[in-house]
Amino acid sequence: MKLVITTPTAVVVNADNLRHVRAEDSTGGFGIQQGHADFLTALAISVLLWRDAMGVEHYAAVRGGALRVRGGQSVEVATREAVVGDDLRNLREVVLTQMAKNAETEQAARLGALGLQQAAIQQIYRYLRPTDQPAAARVRK
Repeated sequence: MKLVITTPTAVVVNADNLRHVRAEDSTGGFGIQQGHADFLTALAISVLLWRDAMGVEHYAAVRGGALRVRGGQSVEVATREAVVGDDLRNLREVVLTQMAKNAETEQAARLGALGLQQAAIQQIYRYLRPTDQPAAARVRK
């Protein structure tokens, strides 16, 4: 069985000869083995687990996404963000660090957008209420 995990900018995992894949959607956790029926689901923010032919477990923390099983031979995951690791404890630390960094970036972007909105509103206000004309000139028009 094959597993491919992609983000908008990269192929994060491209693994062959897997024994099984475990994932989680809104209904709970589920497993996929070779020969599984075609399947499509929306993933929750969770950790995917897969075991290779040697019995070694690998992990990927995903920020939601879509999982599709095709032909019982291929599992494809499209996600917004994925972090891969072979040790859950290490993966947890990497994900927490990345989440904190992303939160700071998103906050800065929100503040920038609010600043642009405020500037646009001020421009519209100036256009609708010009203050550089005397009151008598505004009345005559």
